Amino acid sequence: MPGTSLRERALHTLCIPDPGHKAQAALVLWAALGACADADRCLDALRPNDPLNPAPGAPLPGRPDRPALVPPMDVPHRSPFTTDGLAALLHAVCHIEFNAINLALDAVWRFAGMPLDFYRDWLRVAAEEATHFDLLHTHLQSLGFHYGDFPAHDGLWEMCVKTQHDITARMALVPRTLEARGLDATPLIQARLRKVNTPAALRTVEILDVILRDEIGHVAIGNRWYGWLCAQQGLDPLAHYRVLSRTHNAPRLKPPFNDAARREAGFSQQELDYLLGD
Repeated sequence: MPGTSLRERALHTLCIPDPGHKAQAALVLWAALGACADADRCLDALRPNDPLNPAPGAPLPGRPDRPALVPPMDVPHRSPFTTDGLAALLHAVCHIEFNAINLALDAVWRFAGMPLDFYRDWLRVAAEEATHFDLLHTHLQSLGFHYGDFPAHDGLWEMCVKTQHDITARMALVPRTLEARGLDATPLIQARLRKVNTPAALRTVEILDVILRDEIGHVAIGNRWYGWLCAQQGLDPLAHYRVLSRTHNAPRLKPPFNDAARREAGFSQQELDYLLGD
């Protein structure tokens, strides 16, 4: 797409419906940013102050016809001790990673006027989420299934829509709330898969190791920019988080929490205490 900014390309990539093509485009976009020779050229390529709008009728986000999207309570739970159950688990994580590509790309195109590092951070996140999707989908296909074969829910994107006009709310409630749940859930999933102890289950554990490592960094990026935005506005981060959680009906997170991963991602002890209701 010669002559277009990287933020315009992020919007175009967000609208791609095919998951594999979207993942590849996200990787190409990150490589294009890396090809900028210096900060000034990168900033010009991003044009962060330009407001953008999707083309009329463009899908936002682009997604395939399947999976069927159902309420969270209607997503069936299956045992990973069966091939179908392991595939369903893989599919659920695959769906999260596909949505995470969309969330990162949406942050890049939607919010103008942020520092260059904001766009660099979220383009990197989009590329890493694309890598996660490819790892999971390849493994899912090795079991005889494809992305779209199981129903899924749309909770991540629904929060994206709720926070589309408030970048501070977006940083508070998507990376450092919904995505941070993965830091808590992943070790529990891995422990269960180790009990399954099949080659397919243990390969899933290995992939989840990669995802957990990268997701700590992604949540840290959310924490970084939420803290920066609160400082710019003279807001107390914890007090404002409570306001945003109530305003947007964010889920109340429940223990157990992965305190070590959350600290590595930048959560303070005060924030960890808040999660426990202290």
